[in-house]
Amino acid sequence: MRRSFYAWLMTQRNPKSNEPVAILADLAFEDTTFPKHTDEFDAVSRYLEDGANFSFNLGLFDQIWEDYLGH
Repeated sequence: MRRSFYAWLMTQRNPKSNEPVAILADLAFEDTTFPKHTDEFDAVSRYLEDGANFSFNLGLFDQIWEDYLGH
């Protein structure tokens, strides 16, 4: 079983970076309701669309998810 998307994403945190993955990681870190224990695309995507207290380009999210799957 692979680690959750959130756990992987936290390895990408870098407040000094302008890379989309680092920006999403910082936003997710600050968001207490981000789904932390799932590795399911639909759960995270649905959260970003409907539940997040921030907005993030979903096209960029799709690419970040591909990077997550390839790690």
